[in-house]
Amino acid sequence: MAPSAARGSALAASGVLAFSFSFPATVWALDGFGPWSATGVRGVLAALLAAAALLLRRGPLPRRDDWPALAVVAVGCAIGFPLLTTLALQTSTTAHSAVVIGALPMATAGISAWRTGRRHSPLFWGAAGLGASTVLGFTLSQNHGVPTAADLFLFGALLLCAAGYAEGGGLSAHMPGWRVIAWGVLLAAPANLALSTWALGVEPVHPTPTAVGGMLYIGCVSQFLGFVVWYRGMGLIGVGRASQLQLAQPLLTLTWAVLLMGEHLPPEVPLTAIVVLSCIVVTQRART
Repeated sequence: MAPSAARGSALAASGVLAFSFSFPATVWALDGFGPWSATGVRGVLAALLAAAALLLRRGPLPRRDDWPALAVVAVGCAIGFPLLTTLALQTSTTAHSAVVIGALPMATAGISAWRTGRRHSPLFWGAAGLGASTVLGFTLSQNHGVPTAADLFLFGALLLCAAGYAEGGGLSAHMPGWRVIAWGVLLAAPANLALSTWALGVEPVHPTPTAVGGMLYIGCVSQFLGFVVWYRGMGLIGVGRASQLQLAQPLLTLTWAVLLMGEHLPPEVPLTAIVVLSCIVVTQRART
């Protein structure tokens, strides 16, 4: 593997690791904040970090033709996904909610291929489809295949986040990843500021240490720092291949669900891990 490809894979994998803690951290934030408050406040925290980074690094304004893609990043990754997954986690377990991550790589690669016209090999799509199907089958089996009310939120979050990943990954080919997410969260800042102002006035707030810690994580890491390395990785190795690394994210989230949340881990996890990790190896080696 070329040095740039190895570095890109390492950066994208770091982003996956950071994102894998997002659902547990969101549940912690919900210990003291309402779902609308948690969504708005995390967006405001991320915007403050983004503004500071742009000022310190003197980041230039994006090109005029980059703004539509940045708007998709803002709506998909800084508003839609955080809100819908937070609403889902009110009634869904952390493990079950990981289903949205299981389908995300296929959705991201599909949207990217549709937007760019790039074709991937049948081996790539076969391995990606098998990996996504394995993760989806495993997570859905936890509820005996019966969709819950939260699944509607998760499905909407999946589509919005996949679009944001695809557009952000495309922008990262000519714009540093940290600037992509920085401008994305800044575009979303007015909506998140208005949302947090309203929600904090109508939802009960109990800022326990657990809730504050969870909020800081989803605002600073899940909403900004994780995207910095994630988009940089996608810019180096491509959206399609980077997105397949996320097949490991549901398994990581399930691990944290057991270790941090005390949820039960089904015995099918080792087999699922072997299949999914094998699919990741194949997709990383498949030619475009």
